[in-house]
This record gives sequence, C-alpha cells and structure tokens, in this order.
Amino acid sequence: MSQSIVGASTPQVTAREKVMGRAQYAGDIKLAGMLHAKVLRSPHPHARIVGIDTSAAKALAGVRLVVTGCDTPTRLWGPHRKEQRILAAGVVRHVGEEVAAVVAVSEEIARDALDLIRVEYEQLPALLSPEAALADGAPEIHAGTRNIGHEMHIERGDVDAGFAAAAAVYEATYDMHSQYPGYLEPMASVATQDGNGRLTVYASTQSVFLARSRMAEALDRPASTIRVVQATTGGGFGAKIVEENNSLICAFLATKLDRPVRLVNNRLEDFQGARASVPAKVWLRMGLSADGMIVAKDVRITAECGAFSGLAGDVMHVSAMRSDNMHRVTNVRSHAVLAYTNNPPRGAFRGFGGQQMQFPLNCHLTVLAGMIGMDPIEVHKRNAIGRGETSVHGWQIGSTGMQECLEMTRQAIGWDAKRNAPRGTGTRRRGVGIAAAMHVSGNRTLGNWDGSTILLKLNEDGRVMLQTSECDMGQGANTMLSQICAQEMGIPLSHVTVMVPDTDTSPFCLGSLASRVTIISGNAVLRAAREAKQKVLALAAEKFGVEMASLSFADGRISVPGQPDKSAMLAEIARLHIFRHGGEGIHVRATYDAPTVMHDASYYGNIAPAYSFAAQAVEVEVDTCTGRVTVIDSFVADDCGKAINPLAVHGQTHGATVQAIGWTLYEHLRYEDGRLQNGNFADYTMATADALPMLRTDLVESNDPNGPFGAKGASETAILPGAAAIANAVHHAIGVRIHSLPITPEKVLAALRERHETEKETAHA
Repeated sequence: MSQSIVGASTPQVTAREKVMGRAQYAGDIKLAGMLHAKVLRSPHPHARIVGIDTSAAKALAGVRLVVTGCDTPTRLWGPHRKEQRILAAGVVRHVGEEVAAVVAVSEEIARDALDLIRVEYEQLPALLSPEAALADGAPEIHAGTRNIGHEMHIERGDVDAGFAAAAAVYEATYDMHSQYPGYLEPMASVATQDGNGRLTVYASTQSVFLARSRMAEALDRPASTIRVVQATTGGGFGAKIVEENNSLICAFLATKLDRPVRLVNNRLEDFQGARASVPAKVWLRMGLSADGMIVAKDVRITAECGAFSGLAGDVMHVSAMRSDNMHRVTNVRSHAVLAYTNNPPRGAFRGFGGQQMQFPLNCHLTVLAGMIGMDPIEVHKRNAIGRGETSVHGWQIGSTGMQECLEMTRQAIGWDAKRNAPRGTGTRRRGVGIAAAMHVSGNRTLGNWDGSTILLKLNEDGRVMLQTSECDMGQGANTMLSQICAQEMGIPLSHVTVMVPDTDTSPFCLGSLASRVTIISGNAVLRAAREAKQKVLALAAEKFGVEMASLSFADGRISVPGQPDKSAMLAEIARLHIFRHGGEGIHVRATYDAPTVMHDASYYGNIAPAYSFAAQAVEVEVDTCTGRVTVIDSFVADDCGKAINPLAVHGQTHGATVQAIGWTLYEHLRYEDGRLQNGNFADYTMATADALPMLRTDLVESNDPNGPFGAKGASETAILPGAAAIANAVHHAIGVRIHSLPITPEKVLAALRERHETEKETAHA
C-alpha cells in the first residue's frame, strides 16, 4: 500500500450503520409470525417449589404457551459443573432464578400472563455470605459440594524463608464487591425452528460456537441441529460468553412452537439475569527486601460464585496466580476457595479476575514501599519481569512495556512534584496514586486449543470476504481484521468485508474472550491474506512471463516496475483465476493455534502467546467534610504490542478506565435478604461524564514476536490498575487507607474518625 493501514487511527467499519440506526441488534429482528416471551423469576433466595398453577395464564387471550421447569429437558448444563436446568425444577436457589416462561402475541400480554401464574413456595434457609456457606454444618446448596465450587492450592519456592529474610512485611484483608456489566444492550434473542426441526437462534453473544454447544447440552440435542447467528452486539464485557440464560430459554420455547420467539430482557430482568463480576475477600501478606525486591507473597482468597459455579472458578483461578507473573518473584503461596451461596450467580467480567487481585497487590506495594522509604514506582520497576524471562508460573514473556508504562505515567501525572508537595490542612486535599497490571492475550485453559480459523474469499471484483466466528461486540474486532487483511493484500480497507459469525457457515472459533481476538485471529487473517496474495502473484507472474519476485503489488494493482504494459488490477487477475482451464475462485483457509501449553496439575505452564501490561496514575481530591472522593486527573499507559488501530485502543482504554472508576467509587449492587434493591440505572450509580476527569491515555508499543505486526490484546488490561491507584491516592491525600470497595464517603469519614480517635488516645497515653 502507498499508505499504511495498520497503525492508522481508523473509525470502526461498523460505525456508519450504527450511527444511522441501521445496525440490527437481536431485539430489532422481526420474523414472520413472531411471538414474544417473558420470564417469571423467583422472589426467594432459596425455596422448594411446592406447586405451580398456570391455568389462568394459559386461558388469557393471546397466550400461546406457558412452560415451567417440569417441561424442560432434565439434562443439566454448565461450563464446568453440570448443575443448571433451563428453568428451575423443584428448588430455586437465588432471587431472580427463572421459574416459568410465557409466549404470547405481544410482549404486553406475555407480561400480563406472568401475573396470573401462581407459584407456591416453601422457603428454605438461605446462605447469603461465603462465611455462612462455608461454616461447619451449613446446609448444602448443591449436594456433595460442602458449598465449595472450586478450590486451589499453589506454592512455589520457600515462602516462609522469604518472609524471614524480609526487611518489611505487611498484611491486610481486602473486600471487593460485584460489578454489573453495564452494557448498553440488555440480553436479547430470537429463535425459530424450521419444518425440518433445525433451530436457528439470533443472539447477542461473544461466541456463537460456545453458545451453540451450551444450547445443545441444555436442550439435549445434537449441536448440528442448531444454528447460532450473532446479531449486532451492544457490548458484552464477559457477561455474554457462555452463562446467560436468555438465549437458552428462547431456544427452548421456539422448539415447543411452530413460530419464531423473541425474548428481550428489560433492564431489571438483565440485572437479575446477567452474571455480574465475582466478589472476593483477599487476605494478603507480602515481604520486601531492603532494596525493594519482593521476597515472599502469601494470599488467601474467598470468592463467591452465587447459586451456580459457571465460570467463577476460572475467574478465581486468575485472581489466585496471574498477578504473580508480572514481577520477578520466586516465593509465592495461594489458597483460594470458591463458595456457593444463595445470591445470584457470578461470572466473567472484563479483566476476568485480575481486578480482584490487582487492587490488593498494588495497595500492598505502595504500603511496603513506604515502609522501606522507596518510591512505589521504583519498587514496581525493580521487580518488573523482563522480555525473554520466564515467570514463577512458567509464563514466557515475549514482550513487555511495563517499565515504559510506569515511566510514561510518572511524567504525565507530574508524579515527583505532586507526591512530594506539602499535603496542606484545608478541608479539600489532593493526593496521587499509581498502580500497574498485566493481562493475557489469549489463554489455553478452556481446552487444549487456543486457535482461530479464517476463510478468505477473493471475489472476481478484487474485493475480499472474511468468514470468521470471532465476534465483534463493539470493541472493533472487524475493523482490526479488515486492516490486517487490507494491509497485507495491498487493497483499500473498504474492499474488505467481515461476514457475520454463523455456526452454519463460519469456521470454528472460540470468540471474544481473554483478549485473544487480535493476536489469535489477527494471525490467522495474516496467514490467509499472505496465501491469497501468493496465489494472485503466481498467476500474474505466469500472465506477464516474469518471476514472482519482480512483481509489485500496491493499491490493488499488480505490475512489473518499469514495464507499463505489464500491469493489471487485482480484479482482472481474480477473474482470470476463475475463467481458464482448471480455473477456480480464490478461497483460502488459514488457522493459527497459539504456541502455548496448558498448565499442569500444579498450574505451571505458558498459557498465552503474549502478555499485555499497563500502568495508571490518578490525582484525587478528598473532601474531609463530606468524604467525597473526586478523580481530578487520570493517565493510563497501555502496552498493546503494536496498535493496529490507535483510535480503537484509546477508546478501549477510556472505557476500561471508566469502568474501574465506577467499580471503585460509585457502583454497588445492594441486596436485602438476597433481593436486589437497585436493579436500574437510576439507583445503580455508574460513573457519568460529570464524575470523570478528562481521560488521558497513551500507548507503549512493545511489538510482541508472536503478534500480527507485533500486536497483542488491548481491551482489558486498562481496567485492572484503577482501583488501587485511586485507593493509593486517597491515602496520599488524607492518610487513611480504605481496604474495601467501593470507597464511599461513609467509609472515608469513618476512617478519618477512627484515625482521629487513635491520635487522641496516643496523645493522652
């Protein structure tokens, strides 16, 4: 290309149809004869279903179907543990669990019919905290589990010897709450079964093939009888991977009728049905040497999965070990327990367990740095793992920009001057804090394959169609794939179309999770484009009677430099490839499977082809009269390898930063006796524009050897350091440390009062 496409800030290829209102989300799909479904949910956290009377609902004019758990297949489903039915049968285990479903000619009639269903419950004891669930003699939520959904033990090196040699040791317990995914589009599905019994489901999903597998399991039917098509997806943040029930219920209802069925959650239903992030309590003990090296780390985690385990065990796995790999640490010990409770199920969320450990870790490192009289940035830099090194858990670091991220952040926030400035005595005090983090780009843990297959078709007009089942959920995957293809094939970006993920026509892929799409599917596209280009050049060389090496390919034209008569547009060669003896269209299939290994029984192994890093510094203002914390300035440096599309990377970093600020200061799912009290955007306070500073970000391009053009993931890492950076800044401003999230005005004022009382007692002693 005469102008580089990779590395250029590019608007998303899907932007036009979205801003014009032409993008078709699942809730927009209309099929002939379509009916509408609504779901009745449990009002109790734990109860036995004594009986359900659906007769009045069935008699309502316009109602076409009413089903309960007794009508659904008995086969249990779940990502790991098989413990869920499509609708609850016999027992409900959390408020909001789906008990019955109605299908009617309109959504309004279906909603009215729900009010006519009479369910008799016998309430059972509810376990609403991990402490209650794990107590001796607690009733089991799932028989034979002791209310433990997953448990891990990891130990490397000699932790006790490390602590014995430490110059400074600090221990504390941190509490982290659950965060609703907060996507703009609630879960929505449309399902229809044809005359041959094949089921088609249009869904808002991050993985069409994982969705199909889950439906096949829950519906107890062959996967090939199910087709899943991804509709335009309005955000996912992990919650639309494999755990939502909306598409399962919709699919089941469509199998019971000869009509298409539409099921769209309203916002309260989505709050009740979505998998929010995994809450966790973390006890952490760490030791530093006098020169700032981490010599020992001991962590105990109690995480909560709610009523069903889902992916929460995988999330806790990340909390228990991922952060160990960002530093040169040799003595680590982790014990993590996942508890079942009668709270709503928890699961995947952006950052996937990283937040739950990066908050304690980065708070700890700032405290320990103070104990030995060292700048926390210096502690991070001294311990930062380097390129070419292997971590304590066997992760091979092909690239890292962590040191550069820390330095960039230091300069951008004015760290040295602000950190050393007098604190002042006014009611509003400012402070600065910093934190760093790492994340994976790809992850060989769901199975022994972390690959992607791309089908590339070169049309006779010289334009390219890419078939993939990797999902664009708004993060810009289709734009990135188009850029890589256009760059490699020397064609305009507009000449590449990424087709809709469809299990009937797309090759198998895992989908958008673990920040894998750029490095995994990007490499597959790069391979496919190179192979297609070679086919084109080979035919052009034959046509012109020259060697392939002498050809130039740029801006959609193939030519022999200095010989203007030997020149042809790509479209001409593409047509020639078909219209000749033995001709055919150019169809290329390319697969990239990451050069990684699954971890062994002790969780040792290089599970990702690349690792991303980030650092964030914030300046906060704390009002000591009201306790309010305001983020005045924020800067995030993000190591994404090579930025295929800098505009998209900045956008992802901004979004991740806002979610971190929301989790730290504002968002809080409030429950009373297991019942959600704030299941709407009026009462669930997410960070809005007036609560945010001007977000500042920059990129560090460490150019990973495994990434396409050096790229690696850039969607999740930036969410990880925010909470600790803010907590560290609050401590710097007013001298109190908050160990539980969110950092509310009430907690700030309570901590200030406690410190004041302690100072008074010390003065009088």
